[in-house]
Amino acid sequence: MAQVRKRVEKVCTDPVVNLLEKTGITPNILTWIGFIIAVITAVFAAFGNMLVAGLLLLFGGYFDMLDGSLARRTGKASVFGEVLDSTLDRLSEGAVLIGILYWFTVVGSVWGIMLVGVTMLSSLVVSYIRAKAEIIKVECLKGLFTRPERVIVLAVGFFINRLEIAIGIIAFFSMITVGQRLYHVWRQLK
Repeated sequence: MAQVRKRVEKVCTDPVVNLLEKTGITPNILTWIGFIIAVITAVFAAFGNMLVAGLLLLFGGYFDMLDGSLARRTGKASVFGEVLDSTLDRLSEGAVLIGILYWFTVVGSVWGIMLVGVTMLSSLVVSYIRAKAEIIKVECLKGLFTRPERVIVLAVGFFINRLEIAIGIIAFFSMITVGQRLYHVWRQLK
């Protein structure tokens, strides 16, 4: 799965990275742009404009792919850049989920509110396990449902206006990914 993600990312980002490489835009600027787009996405989601929220979510996700590709291509990858990217990724995801949470409050969906809570927790734990594993020098990229999959499912949920279903899918598969990552780390440490 990780190999497929890398190939898709390369095909999608190489032409734009070729152009960006010639400008003064840094990977960190792209990271911040992606975060700002996520906040705007959250606002559109909060007010029920699902089509625009879905388009913005995909657009912001594209910036998330571009920043890393540009960093690697230009040799501007840095430890701080990785921390900034990881931090703003979590904040971006949280912002969008808070926007959805607000919408579920407006429409009175208790089920949706509960699903957002589970999704927020499980998606953060997926990332936390990877970060913790890396601290102890254990590679942990395994998992069925990482950020790209969550973004795609959520975008589809926006497009078809079925956020409860999309959030439920993300919550369920994120919890499976938590289990996969824990098991993977446990196996490596045995």
